[in-house]
Amino acid sequence: MTNYVSANDLKAMLSDGGELALMDVREEGAHSQSHLFYTVPMPLSVLELLALSLVPRLSTRMVLVDGGGGFVERAAETLSAMGYTDVSCLSGGIQGWEAAGYVLFSGVHVPCKAFGEYVEHHYGTPHIAATDLQAMRDAGEDLVILDSRPLDEYQIMNIPDGIDCPGAELACRVHDLAPNPDTLVVVNCAGRTRSIIGAQSLINAAIPNRVMALENGTMGWHLAGYELERGNSRAAPPPSAQGQIKAQASADAAGTKFEVPRIDRATLAQWQREAGERTLYVLDVRDPLEYAAGHPVGVANAPGGQLVQGVDQWCGTLGARVVLVDDTGVRATMTASWLVQMGWDVAVLDGGPGGGLEGFEMTTDIPQPGPAGIGQVAENEISPSDLAARVAADDVLVVDLAPSRVYDKGHIPGAWWAVRARLPESLPKLGEKPLLVLTSPDAIVARLAAPEASELTGMEIAVLAGGTEAWQQAGHDMAHGLTQLADERDDTWLKPYDHPEGVEDRMRAYLTWEIDLLGEIERDGDHRFRLFL
Repeated sequence: MTNYVSANDLKAMLSDGGELALMDVREEGAHSQSHLFYTVPMPLSVLELLALSLVPRLSTRMVLVDGGGGFVERAAETLSAMGYTDVSCLSGGIQGWEAAGYVLFSGVHVPCKAFGEYVEHHYGTPHIAATDLQAMRDAGEDLVILDSRPLDEYQIMNIPDGIDCPGAELACRVHDLAPNPDTLVVVNCAGRTRSIIGAQSLINAAIPNRVMALENGTMGWHLAGYELERGNSRAAPPPSAQGQIKAQASADAAGTKFEVPRIDRATLAQWQREAGERTLYVLDVRDPLEYAAGHPVGVANAPGGQLVQGVDQWCGTLGARVVLVDDTGVRATMTASWLVQMGWDVAVLDGGPGGGLEGFEMTTDIPQPGPAGIGQVAENEISPSDLAARVAADDVLVVDLAPSRVYDKGHIPGAWWAVRARLPESLPKLGEKPLLVLTSPDAIVARLAAPEASELTGMEIAVLAGGTEAWQQAGHDMAHGLTQLADERDDTWLKPYDHPEGVEDRMRAYLTWEIDLLGEIERDGDHRFRLFL
């Protein structure tokens, strides 16, 4: 029996002080078109892989949202089978929410994006236009440009002379990059949020330099007519011993100003014992390479700058406890200073001289999504070599369930792209062959989909062993482009510069959207942001 809640009831839940996991079970692209402010994307197509990390407590009050089509009912059934005990669906979906007079938002990571605009507005974060920055560069003025995005984003495009220094690393590494207090520090990202948060982080950390956010980031730079560099790996080095001392002082200043709680191991252990009654997320905010080299068992990696940029990627339950760890406390404290202001109940684990990592059992194993063993076994598999022979004989139908951006970059020749959650609509469009082969990058989603597909068709069904990655590793040809789409491409949100055309117009629209969020959240009224003036 599916339980439903009205829009008015859900609105009351958002302010009643209890925990709430508000999950949008549509594909990410559909979610990005129109959704509630605090909804977290948990697409039905990959729900089994995301649910336990986003909502780790099985008795959490959870409300599912869609735009019609029966997705919430299917998701509720799956979650119930996984052991969740308090799952309801929003009656009428997003249309019912809007009909009740409440606000819908577009875009992704909206609470974090809106928070960036809130910070700039209320704290007066200084910014510099691209034209003014270029004039200073031409004049040879003393300045350093720090790009607060992860390295993979930086490599797509960066401002000339810019140095990659992801958000949580800024307070650690700026002291060595700009040792002269007269050096201007300019922080940028692709658009606005991480530029604003990064610049304000350094201001909050009380560094002696003048700090400014680059207005509209690399998009603003491009729209001003300036060239961007591509493919660079110019990264800020780890802090020196002296730089680390200054970084610690900076973090202490920010932690004090924003009242960041610190807890010891005994408190963490107590919270872990209480995790059946109060949701707990424990996150390692270090750089992914450091995390891969050794991290606490059972602790996920959430690089600090990205956590502030998209907390909904890791924390799906409003009102939960969040504990941040790192090796020195600097990155955890700087990250926590922002989560406090966003309204999260966050604390930093103080592990003594060895930082928050001291005393943990460490591992180099990267956690895999979903419950242990999920998607590891299929009733019928086909090897890449056998599939290649069937493709050559033209007696097989191949359906690829990868994210569309992955399919675009490379797929098995002749494979159709489809969305797992909508196979009932897409499979009948494709005709029939003696064999239907499902694939996905690592075969996990394909294996999950195989039993569902068997109920939709009379074709024999197999899963490509090892998925498309195994096909490519075996040396078989790959096709490229969005060549055969069995479904609407709404599974992913594309950045303005990911589109093949109209990039400049999309950039302008995106930047306007970010700026307008400030007014939208005031109309909505559900945000939990805090000011420390």
